[in-house]
Amino acid sequence: MKVGLFIPCYVEQFYPNAAIATLQVLEKAGVAVEYPLEQTCCGQPMANSGYQQYGEGAARLFRKNFEDYDYVVCPSGSCTLHAKEHILSDKEDEPKIYELCEFLTDVLQVKTLDASFPFRVGLHASCHGLRGLHLAKPSELMIPEFNKPLSLLEMVKDIDLVELTRKDECCGFGGTFAVFEEAVSVEMGRDRIKDHEQQGVQVITGADMSCLMHLEGLLRREKKPIRVMHIAEILNGHSPKN
Repeated sequence: MKVGLFIPCYVEQFYPNAAIATLQVLEKAGVAVEYPLEQTCCGQPMANSGYQQYGEGAARLFRKNFEDYDYVVCPSGSCTLHAKEHILSDKEDEPKIYELCEFLTDVLQVKTLDASFPFRVGLHASCHGLRGLHLAKPSELMIPEFNKPLSLLEMVKDIDLVELTRKDECCGFGGTFAVFEEAVSVEMGRDRIKDHEQQGVQVITGADMSCLMHLEGLLRREKKPIRVMHIAEILNGHSPKN
């Protein structure tokens, strides 16, 4: 199994610990991971704004960087979905891309984790991962209950997972939506934070650092004590920073 690690540009620039934790979780699971040094943005911001043609160069570079791998693994549901739908095809000679949690559950079929996280945690389900990659069951669909990120968190020792009131509600980030509809985006984010606050969480986690970045901005601006951490950091046994 030849696995290439794709790290979104905003994770590389602002949340390198999430990238490092992703690598370490995969290595602990016995995967030999390579990181193509020439990788850049996948072009999702342009596509989300209606200018996909301006991201064609990024798409070509993505295919070139990862063409020799069996799998591409990414710690971001939104970037994974963009690459799956707009860059890679279903051809047998092209690599298959997976978000970290679905790779751990669907491909590696991880059953145990050597990690401890003695904190009260709320899981935020990002829209791209939830409805695009089907990492969990949205409440409006009448299908059996499943939640891949939650199943992994439940393997972490000492963790105190809470049940949210609206566990699959959007945080309001939505990429450029947060820029063009700032007031709506902020109120949606505050609603999600309030749900976590009511459950007494210490840490908000999720599989998409972009949504967590949005929530973190609101938490910091309003000087709230809750921390945000990418799920890879918890699966790797990291502690929240003050």
